[in-house]
Amino acid sequence: MSRIGKLPIQIPAGVTLTIKDNVVTVKGPKGELTQNVNPDIRISLEDGVLQLTRPGEEKSYRAMHGLYRSLINNMVIGVSAGYTKKLELVGVGYRVTNTGQVLDLSLGYTHNIYLQLPDEVKVETKTERNKNPLIILESADKQLIGQVCAKIRSFRMPEPYKGKGIRFVGEVIRRKSGKSAGK
Repeated sequence: MSRIGKLPIQIPAGVTLTIKDNVVTVKGPKGELTQNVNPDIRISLEDGVLQLTRPGEEKSYRAMHGLYRSLINNMVIGVSAGYTKKLELVGVGYRVTNTGQVLDLSLGYTHNIYLQLPDEVKVETKTERNKNPLIILESADKQLIGQVCAKIRSFRMPEPYKGKGIRFVGEVIRRKSGKSAGK
């Protein structure tokens, strides 16, 4: 039995979950999310506890069992508590501002990078004196916020020699010594 798939999902107060034609819809204070589920995976909701079961022990069923349980659990957490990611820009002259859903990044290139963010993601930027600029992203959709973070990081990945680039707050970059260390 899948260790992840067999875990029950507790539905918190204020969150409603509906199952119709293999489509799971979760509504909560932070928003509404939907997910298509393979018809072979059975979903049962009893007394605020959601349980997923699979028809057999085939490899594809075992894989889908854990996958759909994780996706639905992420949806429940997202609409009740939400997800927050913080990115910091490390580098001399790196700046960020936002105008609504448009992010304006100045990352040492000859031009600024403008990124239009989806409406489901709330963005906030902070620039304080003698501190690295921050990008704070909030969303109910874990997959979407991860995708947006990956896109922003792709503009300037953290490099191992000086540690410059866009990284998550608290992320540790493995540093390399330069040429002079070999002598």
